[in-house]
Amino acid sequence: MVSIKDIALRCNVSAATVSKALNDHSDVGPATKQRVREAAREMGYLPNSMARGLKTKKSYNIGVLMVDKANSGLTHHYFSSILDSFKVTMEQNGYDLTFISSHVGDISCSYYEHCVYRNVDGVFVACVDFSTDAVKQLLESDLPVVSIDYVGEGGYAVVSDNEKGMRDALEFALGCGHRKIAYIYGEDSQVTSARLSAFYDVMQAHGCEVCELLLRQAKYLDGDLSYRLTQELLQCGERPTCIFYPDDTCAIAGMSAIREAGLTIGRDVSVIGYDGTPLLRMLRPHLTTIQQDTETMGRKAADMLLRLLRKQEILTEERVQYCSGTLLKGETVETPV
Repeated sequence: MVSIKDIALRCNVSAATVSKALNDHSDVGPATKQRVREAAREMGYLPNSMARGLKTKKSYNIGVLMVDKANSGLTHHYFSSILDSFKVTMEQNGYDLTFISSHVGDISCSYYEHCVYRNVDGVFVACVDFSTDAVKQLLESDLPVVSIDYVGEGGYAVVSDNEKGMRDALEFALGCGHRKIAYIYGEDSQVTSARLSAFYDVMQAHGCEVCELLLRQAKYLDGDLSYRLTQELLQCGERPTCIFYPDDTCAIAGMSAIREAGLTIGRDVSVIGYDGTPLLRMLRPHLTTIQQDTETMGRKAADMLLRLLRKQEILTEERVQYCSGTLLKGETVETPV
């Protein structure tokens, strides 16, 4: 491994001069800085992370916590896309990412203890059960933390505007003439609460009675459960003309149940998903869904965390930032017969 002494020998200067040149000190001339930096680059020099940490009191390491109930993790398109965008921005600013769990080797520990053990500078939290004590401890700790789709008291978060997404989708369905609308929603969370609230508000604003028989709770990404609940909805006395699903995976499962009942997607029963998963959008008929802006969410989360790490002021009204999705009109919604 190339050291500062090796660079000093090549440039015929002292090790102290090399260190100053690499750290852009003002008492080293521009020509010497350029010569030292070019030599360092050509020789493949990398600064020692531990030494860098001792000097800057930073590890340049960010903890990532993604542990959801469905055990989908990085296979969940929505969260993995946000993480990818977050990762790009953080790496552009010199940070590495480390995944946080409740174990260090064979030893059990809290998420916060794992973060301390890994000496992370800050934490990105998404796709977890925010109601658990372990997550609450982390959010309330002295570490800079930015969460996705969860607004805690005094915390920092980037949130998909689920209320607007539901409003846009429901307004579209109502505009197509649907009145018997069913909603299979996900487990309890701030996301689910926002969508349900918007569902009731829009239906009421249009003078449409919400039939409680057409509301069923499922789980996010649980296609099997959504399939069974769709079968129940199709067999009940108030068969819906349109069914909303908590995500695109559940919508595709529901479409299978509709076909197996001898019904046609769109003409007999319309379907609306959520997320805008690219792969599932390739299936025919093209799914009508809300495409969430994962690229912007990941970038905003990174920008917010960087501001916290740099101790830059974040106004109260900036602590929570919302990102709007886009209604993608596919082929699964038609005017009811």
